[in-house]
Amino acid sequence: MPRPVWSGAVSFGLVTIPIKVLPATESHSIQFNQIHLEDGGRVRYQKVCDLDGQVLTQDEIGKGFEVSKDTIVQITDAELAQMPLPTAKAIEIVAFVPAASIDPIRISDGYYLAADGPVSAKPYTLLRKALERTEKVAVAKFAWHGRERLGLLRVKGDVLLLHAMKWEDEIRSPDELKPEGSELSDDEVTGALALLDTMTVEHLDDLELVDRYREAVLEVIEAKAEHRQPRQTGEPSAPASQVVDLMAALQDSVAKAKAARGETSEDATVHEMPAPQKKAAGGKAPAKKAAAKKSPRKRAS
Repeated sequence: MPRPVWSGAVSFGLVTIPIKVLPATESHSIQFNQIHLEDGGRVRYQKVCDLDGQVLTQDEIGKGFEVSKDTIVQITDAELAQMPLPTAKAIEIVAFVPAASIDPIRISDGYYLAADGPVSAKPYTLLRKALERTEKVAVAKFAWHGRERLGLLRVKGDVLLLHAMKWEDEIRSPDELKPEGSELSDDEVTGALALLDTMTVEHLDDLELVDRYREAVLEVIEAKAEHRQPRQTGEPSAPASQVVDLMAALQDSVAKAKAARGETSEDATVHEMPAPQKKAAGGKAPAKKAAAKKSPRKRAS
């Protein structure tokens, strides 16, 4: 595990849980250095003062806020640490909500919360079990890196996981992005549902998900270092042509997905989708009928 990035406490009501915060994810992206093409030398960046042209070390650099064109107010880390915020030293839980009520677009980086010392073991486990049994998540506030943040606490295995979250005003509205000419027939929607059903798996871990771009880049790097040609990893997929017959494309996709799962494709068509129910007077829809049971699907051996 990496070193903690923050330490403090989780508080809800009068319960306080000392914790340490550790990154829950890591990047496997390949990092390139910038080089001078003429001689291969590394390109370095230096921090230079605008007034005297002096190259500065990190110890000589502080924070400043530009209040006007010619005025910058210096702010120290000590001043920020002394702000009277309850979230400056603690992750403060403000509410518990159903997990399904959180829009995933608001969820950002994840951090494991580790109990800090024997005294925190029981309240830490208490909060974890309470979240597990209610299937809820906690919405919290905390202050890191010069700003107050919104967070989401959830259970992962036997530990608590904190996600940073976007504030409501940080999410851009998609209202202007709806495409024109998007009317669909019931048959087209039914075909899409059939394809979706055929491609459904029980869990994300059931899929073989590999970063093939990273693998290809590593092969290029290794080949260059060994003065050889990179091994070919297969022909790139041809870009999909413009869809002319949507229903035909859906039917072909269902058959292809079934073949990939080892299922027969004798019947790539799907049952008819029930017609949309009309709303009765007063705006209420009539009661739904019980859904018909699906026939068992064959699985690949």
